[in-house]
Amino acid sequence: MNHKTLTSWLPLALFALVMFSPLRPIVLGGLQRGLLATGLMKADVPVAPANEMPVVLANGSAYPHNLPMTTLDGKAVNLSDLKGKVVFVNLWASWCPPCRAEMPGIEALYKKVDRSKVAFVMLSLDDDVAKARKYVQSNGFTFPVYMRTGDLPAPFDSNSIPSTVLLSPDGQVAARHEGMAEYDTPEFLTALNQLAKEVTR
Repeated sequence: MNHKTLTSWLPLALFALVMFSPLRPIVLGGLQRGLLATGLMKADVPVAPANEMPVVLANGSAYPHNLPMTTLDGKAVNLSDLKGKVVFVNLWASWCPPCRAEMPGIEALYKKVDRSKVAFVMLSLDDDVAKARKYVQSNGFTFPVYMRTGDLPAPFDSNSIPSTVLLSPDGQVAARHEGMAEYDTPEFLTALNQLAKEVTR
């Protein structure tokens, strides 16, 4: 094989190496993170429900979503435990490049919110909890990560990941976004804080 032929096959060989190896999610996630950095894929801004009164949920009030899950160390929890807070639910997996691309922005947003009023549920769809834990730890993410324990009910059942659902304090869907997006924007943070004003503790 001469030098010219070798040079023409090299890009194809590198592409195959990336696409059919464990490097795929890392490389594609990095490229997609660069795309998010352009500001062309901002998340939809959440909208507060039409009522004007603050939502106050008593301990006995029903919450519309039953979503059992576990923490990374195996503790059973339910989404309904977060009633009364704005809840940012993101479905992701360690093998998903667009999930990897948007997670730094989600981490940045998480660090800016009032966590007494806004809860984050980063729900991993990985089959292996060890893979999810390793990915989160290796990237230094501090947001709470959970594992699903069964099928996902509406409004969380989606045909694509990443997928994000934002719930108002009474559990109503304030925003939903399928596919990757940049959440660490002034507009999204302002709208999130506005929604969090409904929280009464």
